[in-house]
Amino acid sequence: MASKKISVFFCQECGNETSKWSGKCPSCGAWNSLVEETVEKTSLKTRARTSDVKPTKLVDVTASNEQRISTNIEEFDRVLGGGIVPGSMILVGGDPGIGKSTLLLQTCQHLCRSNINVMYVSGEESLQQIKIRADRIGEFNDKLDLLCETSLDTIKAVVEREMPTVLIIDSIQTMFNEAVGSAPGSVSQVRESTGVLMEIAKGKGIAVFIVGHVTKEGTVAGPRVLEHMVDTVLYFEGDRHASYRVLRGVKNRFGSTNEIGVFEMRDTGLEQVKNPSAVMLDGRPENATGSIVTCSMEGTRPILVEIQSLVSKTAFEIPRRMATGCDYNRVNLLVAVLERMRDVKANRACGIFLGRSDIYVNIAGGIRINEPAIDLAIAIAIYSSEKDIPMDAKTIVFGEIGLSGEVRSVAMAEQRVSEAKKLGFQKAIIPYSNIPSVKNISGIEVIGVSNVKEAVDAISHK
Repeated sequence: MASKKISVFFCQECGNETSKWSGKCPSCGAWNSLVEETVEKTSLKTRARTSDVKPTKLVDVTASNEQRISTNIEEFDRVLGGGIVPGSMILVGGDPGIGKSTLLLQTCQHLCRSNINVMYVSGEESLQQIKIRADRIGEFNDKLDLLCETSLDTIKAVVEREMPTVLIIDSIQTMFNEAVGSAPGSVSQVRESTGVLMEIAKGKGIAVFIVGHVTKEGTVAGPRVLEHMVDTVLYFEGDRHASYRVLRGVKNRFGSTNEIGVFEMRDTGLEQVKNPSAVMLDGRPENATGSIVTCSMEGTRPILVEIQSLVSKTAFEIPRRMATGCDYNRVNLLVAVLERMRDVKANRACGIFLGRSDIYVNIAGGIRINEPAIDLAIAIAIYSSEKDIPMDAKTIVFGEIGLSGEVRSVAMAEQRVSEAKKLGFQKAIIPYSNIPSVKNISGIEVIGVSNVKEAVDAISHK
């Protein structure tokens, strides 16, 4: 059968294929996303149409609640939505050295202890290298099979012969499908290799974990269609030089999204952190200026974190603004709200001038939070640092701030206040509209505020 090599252009965002380059993808509209690849085109016979294919009525379909497979790692099960669903495809992404392979190898260890057959396919490491890492983690039994291979045809044949319950591919960028003429790691190779693995997962009922490299922007390398094809997308976050890691679920067809699991990297592998709030607040200074505790909801879990702010006068014309762990643009917005702050009762302006000050905002612990419920805590931290007001170490603050300075209600206020009470906090400054939802909680003083000025007065007159 005749074949020829031609150059085509693939969109790295949506996987669209076109014959010529353009600055904008004609399918998804992304700019500068088309990359050139050389592929081998082979003329194939058109598949014959069959007349006996008929649709099925939804009412005639019976679905049973299939038992999930527990990894015996509570933090991992939480992010997965309760465990591994047989026949699902799970994509795990993260920076190099963050701990993806270590976490999956530990998962293999726990699954094998439950007499579950697991196959670990590595295209990056040799058998000896995997063995060295496994010895550091602990003992393994004979339920784990290792395969160092990059050919998808060979992997598929071995999997169909051995029929493991769980298959791990490390990593998808190293896999090579001989039916595709481009090099491993290219857009077409990643897309077609994922298609072969999906056929294995759905056709054989095997749960497949795929490790994916990330780009400098922090997204999985390859076409964005890869994330659409899989059932679950997990990102491993954190500084590779720090000890704590956060496993975040950004897509899950079988559970809630935005759940997180917290791990600590040790010499024996990753240890799960079952109480991340206590870890995030460890070493927090007492009665310090510019330091306040807030509560963020990560999925169904409330996590207490410390917001730090430093306001310093500058001699330069343009003051510097820096935000670590939160949205930089959101910090600039809150600075503008503080400058235009008004006392509603007295009907007068009472803002603070920050135009000649450098402002630094940091979320301690290395975690990143984009929830608007931390707005009030950021504003209070900046105000505390500017006015040199020490903050009560037993006070927690949360609430969303609007452009006119109003404090808006947030979701799950009861869970946030209950978590603060559990960790020994004595006062909570929350949106006034959330007061009815927390009226049944005793043992902690709850103060409702309607605007930023009322919140400032609440922390100024402790």
